Amino acid sequence: MVQTPSDPVTPHTHQPSLGSPVIVPTAKPPRDNAADEWWSDEPQLETELHRAQIDLLLRLIKWHWRGQRMYCSGNTTVYFDPENRTNRNFRGPDVYVVFNADPRLRKSWMVWREGNQFPNVVFGILSDATAKRDRTTKKQIYQDVWQLSNYFWFHPYTQEFQGFRLVQGQYQALQPNERGHLWSEEMGLFVGMHTDGMLRLFTPAGELVLLEEEEERSRRDLVQRQLQTERQRAEAERQRADQLAERLRQLGIDPDAIQ
Repeated sequence: MVQTPSDPVTPHTHQPSLGSPVIVPTAKPPRDNAADEWWSDEPQLETELHRAQIDLLLRLIKWHWRGQRMYCSGNTTVYFDPENRTNRNFRGPDVYVVFNADPRLRKSWMVWREGNQFPNVVFGILSDATAKRDRTTKKQIYQDVWQLSNYFWFHPYTQEFQGFRLVQGQYQALQPNERGHLWSEEMGLFVGMHTDGMLRLFTPAGELVLLEEEEERSRRDLVQRQLQTERQRAEAERQRADQLAERLRQLGIDPDAIQ
């Protein structure tokens, strides 16, 4: 539900041209209608798979950059009107990342209240209902208005996957490596599909970036492997000692008498 403004705004029919980047003024307008953060007005997700993919990316990104100045959110509204209004010029990326930003919880991202800072990376999780808009209208806004460095889209059912990098104000399609992964200069990581069909992040060396619970499981597995290795080493030493003792007995020597 959209929060009702305390100062109603007069409907404005003019829309900024997408061909000209929106310049967000740094000065606060005479009547500030953004005294409080506004609630997002994003629709419910279409399927459980869409929700699972968005949730996975959010948890993954927040865990990977934990303790750092990074804000990440999903299915919440980014308001970017040049006159600081909240009834026009807004979009709701499925997942977006803002670097060098306070990681505090927010109801939405209001560009004029965040030092005129737009997101750095956006992930669009396509559906049959939104795919055309994600490929056209949103892509154009991200390129011309937001000047978004990296834009990725992924369809969890068809596994359509593409990414773009902003080069001199224009999007250029990213080329996949031998694994089909796309490099994100902003994140310093690869983006690509994992063996389970979900979109994941990968290190420059191609290793899977782990979720918190995956890291914990990996640590437990490592400890178990180390314990198993130690048990095997101790058993091997015991067997060698028994073999040596038996050999000494065959030679008529009492192994217990040897200091």
